[in-house]
Order: sequence, then C-alpha cells, then structure tokens
Amino acid sequence: MANTIALKRRIGSIKNTRQITKAMELVSASKMRSAQEYAKQSREYREIAYDLMAKLGQMNEVKTNQMFKSRKVKAKLHILITSNLTLAGAYNYNAIKQVTNSITEDRKSNIKSSVIAIGKQGAQHIRRLEGVDLLAVYTDFSDHPTENDIKPILNTVIELYQTEKVDAVSIVYTNFVSNLVQQIQETDLLPAKATEQVAKSNVYISNFEPSVDVVLDSIVTRLIEVQIWQALLESLASEHSMRMLAMKNATDNANDLIDDYTLQYNTARQANITQELAEIIGGAEALKE
Repeated sequence: MANTIALKRRIGSIKNTRQITKAMELVSASKMRSAQEYAKQSREYREIAYDLMAKLGQMNEVKTNQMFKSRKVKAKLHILITSNLTLAGAYNYNAIKQVTNSITEDRKSNIKSSVIAIGKQGAQHIRRLEGVDLLAVYTDFSDHPTENDIKPILNTVIELYQTEKVDAVSIVYTNFVSNLVQQIQETDLLPAKATEQVAKSNVYISNFEPSVDVVLDSIVTRLIEVQIWQALLESLASEHSMRMLAMKNATDNANDLIDDYTLQYNTARQANITQELAEIIGGAEALKE
C-alpha cells in the first residue's frame, strides 16, 4: 500500500510540473512568433548597413578616420547577449562558450579582455572569470527594444573606442535561422571595415560635407547601432524558440513518465488486491477447519 501511495503522489507531482511546462511552451511560442516577425522586418535594413559599411571601407578617404583605422589590439571589448532566465535549452551555454573561447584567445595574445553583458545569465558567468573586467550589465530589455534601450550601450562602446581604452569591439549573439536552427555568431563592430559581403550598391560616394570625419563618425555610429539592435532582436527570437522547444521536450518527457508510473501504479495496485484476496481466502479456509 505504501508503494502505491508513493507512486500516486509522484504521478500527481509530475502532472503539476507538466502543467507548468505546457504553459511555458505556449507562452514562448506566442512570444517567438512576435519576436521572429520583428527580427525579420529589420534584417534588410541591417544588410543595407553592412553594404554601406563595405562601400565606405573601400574608399581612400576613410582610411585615416579613427573609426576605420586599425591599431594594435591591446584591449578588446566583448558584448555578450544572453537571457535573464534559464530553461531555454543550450541558448545561454552556447553564447557563453563562444565568448569564453574568445577571451581564452585574447589571453594567448596578451590582450586584455572586458565585457558588456546583456542578460543576467551571461553576467553571472563573466563575474566568475579571473582577469576579465565586467564593465556593465543590461537586463531591462523588452521583446521589442527601442533606440533608447540601445543608446547607453552604443555610447559606452563609442566612448571606449574613441578614447582608446579598447582597440577592438565584437558582439556575440545567437542568430535566428528557423524554429529548429539557431547559430552562435561573433561579429566585429570596431574598427569599422569592409565586411566579407560584396557590396550590392552601385552608389559611389566622393564628396563629404561638412567634412570626412564628421560624416563618418555619424554614419559609423548609426551603423553600429543597427548591428547591436539587430543582434538583440535575433537573440530574442532565438531565446523564445529554444525555450519553446525545451519546454515541449519537458512536457513530452513528463507524459512518458506519467505513463510509466501509471503502469507501475496499476501493477502494484493489482498485486495488493491479489494479496488481499489471497489473505481473505486463506482466512476463510482456516475457519472451515
């Protein structure tokens, strides 16, 4: 009897957990569709920004500009995008692993590493790394971040680079490909340079007004803002997708466990009934004697 009671309690506990995971799966599915559409809408804008950056990087006029000019890397800033919450599969782990590998490579090259963490999970990991400066942590982002949300990060990045406190800036995020595929990506933000993509535009810029530096500083700032913003949108879509899949798997596992424990419960219950019947029959036979 004690065995059946324990099994019944375990089944009830798993059913309660299943209700939670199912609810989280539905919420994540709803958020994922919204975040996915939001990320898709701005991808073309990002691609145009990449093309413009590539076109500018090919021009002789920009080679002396501080934002484009390469210098020996002594200090590097990593922007790490993770989530505030867990239960999202390998979403946080993959991003943290990528930035950890990059920091390890920095150490081999005697480069000082610093990190700006977007999301509590990444910040908690970076705090445990020796020799890495955690410059800032940003956690208050909605599913639809605005320019004002990105601006503090952008201003910090530009200031650190222009004052030569860092010599290179990169961003690590999860790129949303599909509901089943999300890829970790690390993109160099500064120094600004021609990307590997071939510029699609045929527009050639030859005159800068009022000056080359004024125009470039403004343009590069906006282009970096676009890259950070899109990286955040892609990460949000990936997070909700991976959490939805993780919760679906948890719900399916809960169903399997309930079936297994129900079978064990029925088997134990049948055994108890059989034993009780045997005791009753044995008692009746004893009275006849």
